[in-house]
Amino acid sequence: MNYLNATPIQEQAIPKILAGKDLIACAQTGTGKTAAYLVPLLDRISHAKHGTTSTLVLVPTRELATQIDEQVTGFGYFVEASSIAIYGGGKSENWEQQKRALTSGADIIIATPGRLIAHMQLGYVKFDDLKYLVLDEADKMMDMGFADDILNIVRQLPKQRQTLLFSATMPNKIKDFSQQILQDPDEVRLAVSKPAAGINQQFYMTFDHQKLPVLEHLIKAQDVQSMVLFTSKKAAVAGIVRSLNKLGYPAQGISSDRTQEEREATMRAFKNKQFPILVATDVVSRGIDIDSLSHVVNFDVPRAAEDYVHRIGRTARAATTGTAITFIADQDQDRIVKIEKLIEREIEKQAITEGLGYGPAPEFDPKRFSGLHGKTGPRGDSRGGGGSRDRGPRRDGEAGGARPPRAEGDRNGRDRGPRRDGEAKNDPQRAERLANAAARLAAIDAGQSPVAAYVAPPREPRPPREPRPEGEAPRPPREPRAPRPDGEAPRAEGEAAEGQRRRKRGGRNRGKGPRPTDGSAAASDASAAPSAE
Repeated sequence: MNYLNATPIQEQAIPKILAGKDLIACAQTGTGKTAAYLVPLLDRISHAKHGTTSTLVLVPTRELATQIDEQVTGFGYFVEASSIAIYGGGKSENWEQQKRALTSGADIIIATPGRLIAHMQLGYVKFDDLKYLVLDEADKMMDMGFADDILNIVRQLPKQRQTLLFSATMPNKIKDFSQQILQDPDEVRLAVSKPAAGINQQFYMTFDHQKLPVLEHLIKAQDVQSMVLFTSKKAAVAGIVRSLNKLGYPAQGISSDRTQEEREATMRAFKNKQFPILVATDVVSRGIDIDSLSHVVNFDVPRAAEDYVHRIGRTARAATTGTAITFIADQDQDRIVKIEKLIEREIEKQAITEGLGYGPAPEFDPKRFSGLHGKTGPRGDSRGGGGSRDRGPRRDGEAGGARPPRAEGDRNGRDRGPRRDGEAKNDPQRAERLANAAARLAAIDAGQSPVAAYVAPPREPRPPREPRPEGEAPRPPREPRAPRPDGEAPRAEGEAAEGQRRRKRGGRNRGKGPRPTDGSAAASDASAAPSAE
């Protein structure tokens, strides 16, 4: 397993676990926390009876569950200990395999909380002989909303057990949560939320369209043996993979959009060095152990400062060295300030040459973007901005205090100019519109129709017709209609009315053909009409 010497977390945690005490262990990522609890627990299991589940390990992701299951196989090579990883997203036969293991009693169960509860609700899971409960990456499980699921699981476990909680960070919510499930625990804290000393952190100021050219240059300039490229957007994974393959750098991607079988196959191929670049979301930023990972690239800055520590912790694991590259766009500058505050170190922001990224790089000025990601001031809110900024002197030269009263038609002595709509302030038509609007609102409040409250403005009388100019001849009288041809019957009264209706409709009946004039239309209309009886 490539362990020559115990790491600090292992030196301090293993004796306390063997002593049977509950434990809270907090250490930076990549320091061997998994081995710190697996080694002593496997030693205990080797001297106990088999056939029942004695150890339950809860983890946040299926990838971490699979990896711990593999480590149990490695560490327990000479120990007769059975284990199984229980997680969702697999095939139906995986459910049956998990059910058999939970029913027969595997020695070690490594499970995600959601899938384990699904099995427990069916009634065949028995933890009567459970002696050890481990919460690995507890802070991540809290962030993913598993707190209630974990408490539900703990209520169904024996109270006489040893509980171990491992985390990379120790926020207050972890402390409060631990009080509900641990009893008088010992505590081990080592370099919380600090990257490993062997990581060479590099920050590059880039615009979004410059990131791929800069990445290509860095891959050529540096000895990149294997690389994990992180992005916060799962929709961007496929596009980055395509771009890297077009540039001649074999790459594959992992995100929650892919099936569990595809993700496992991709991770196995990457660990076996079948391709050099893995593009992933934060789904692989926690606990995934990849041997000889030379580079980690943050294609965009993570939303939480703690996620930055977990991302770059995939390299320089177990006292090795590695390089972590972060691209900083304008919108991410305030996040960098929070990261540097967390790691208690300021990283040099390197500029790129104009020929490398299609233009000059942005300047690092986080104050310009301090409100983009929810920064709050003493008077601000969750949308950012606000704060207690000095408003500066007033336009009239006063430093502050109450605003001077305005004179009638005056705005601090300055002419306001014409209105945008061209109306005068005392326009009577404007007053009528305002009165009508107020009347309609009052009618709505009273539950009445606003139409009834509307008062139409009075119409101006039509101006009288101008008299005919003198000397103009009067209009000639209309010529009489030509007489009906001899022998033609006069048009019936109903037929004349129908002709008037058709003239009113205009061209709407064009193309329908002429109506029959033999009375059949009237007969059909009469037959279609409802009877008076």
